Amino acid sequence: MKSAIFHFPTEGKPVDCVQIKTGHINETYLITTDRGVKYILQWINRYVFPNVDAIMSNMSAISEFLRSKSQAEMAMISYIDTLDGRSYYDDGQGGCWRIYRFVDNSVCLERPERPEDFYECARAFGHFQYALNGFAVEKLEETIPGFHDTPDRFRQFRTVLAADPMGRLREVEREVSFALEREERACRLHRMRQRGELPLRVTHNDTKINNVLFDRDSRRALCVIDLDTVMPGLSVFDFGDAIRFGASTGEEDERDLSKVALDLELFRVFTRGFYEACPSLTPEETAAMPLGAYTMTLECGLRFLTDYLNGDKYFSIDREKHNLDRCRTQFKLIESMEAHWDEMARIVREETAAKTVV
Repeated sequence: MKSAIFHFPTEGKPVDCVQIKTGHINETYLITTDRGVKYILQWINRYVFPNVDAIMSNMSAISEFLRSKSQAEMAMISYIDTLDGRSYYDDGQGGCWRIYRFVDNSVCLERPERPEDFYECARAFGHFQYALNGFAVEKLEETIPGFHDTPDRFRQFRTVLAADPMGRLREVEREVSFALEREERACRLHRMRQRGELPLRVTHNDTKINNVLFDRDSRRALCVIDLDTVMPGLSVFDFGDAIRFGASTGEEDERDLSKVALDLELFRVFTRGFYEACPSLTPEETAAMPLGAYTMTLECGLRFLTDYLNGDKYFSIDREKHNLDRCRTQFKLIESMEAHWDEMARIVREETAAKTVV
C-alpha cells in the first residue's frame, strides 16, 4: 500500500493511512496528505476480479454517458490516473490499486439509522438505473461472468457438495436441504429473463447502503460508489439485494437468528423510493420485485454456504464459521419472506400505482 500510493499524483505528501473496514472483497484505505487533502485508495481483489481492465472500462463508459446527459443529476466518483497515465497501478505481485479524491462532508452508513436513510438509498440506486436507461448495455463487460446466473450458482454448489474439500458437509445438511428445496423458485427470474419477459438493464449488483455516499449534514444521498460489479442484469437484482441487506432486522452475520426477520416498513420505504426514482420500470419488473428480494437473499445465502464448504476462499472472514453464520442469516430471512409473501406483493402494488418521479 505504501508503495502504491506514490504511483498516483496527490496534492502533498501522503502522511497518514487508515483502513476502512467495509465490504467483503476489496481493501479500502483513507489517505491524508501533509496539505490535509484526503483520498480513497483501494486494493482490488484479483481472485474475485481477475479482469481489472474490464472494471475500469465499464466505469469509464458509464461516467461518459452520464456526463453527456445534463438531466442525469447523478454524481459519479472520478478515479485518478497513475503518474504514467494508467487507470490503476499493478504492483507486479498480484495487487492492483486505484485512487479517487475523498468526497468532503460525506458519510457512509453501514445500516439505515432511520427510515429516511433507506429511502435516500433507494432513490440513489433507482436514479442510477434510471439515468442509465438508454445506455447500450452490450458495451459493458461482465466483470464476474455469471454473477447472478442462479442455475449456475446451484451447479457450482453441487460441485462443491460432491467434492466436500474441507470435510464440512456433515455439519450443514440442514442448510443444504433448505437451499435445494427452493431451487426451482430461486431460478424463476433466470427463466423469465431467458423468455424476454424482463429487460436487460445496467445494474449495480451490490446495492448495500454502504455503497451510497450521504451528505453528513442533510443526509441526502450524494452518489453511488463501488461500481466494480456494474454489469448487464435485471432491475430486480438491484432492488432485491438492497432489501436483503437493508430491510433485515438483523446484521448480515447475526448469530442469534431470533433477531432476523423482514422489516415490512423498510421494505415499503425502499420500494417507494426506488420506484419514484426509476419510473421506467415495466409492469413485469415491478411485479417481480418480491421475487427479486427472495432470489437475491437465497442466492447470497447459497454463495456463503458454497464458500464455507470450499474453505472460505471468496468472502473475507473475521472468525471461524463466519460464512456459515452469514448463510444461516440469509436463510432465516428467506423464511420470513415466505411468511409475509402476500404482504410484500401488496406493498409493491400500492407503492408503484400511478407514481411519478420526484
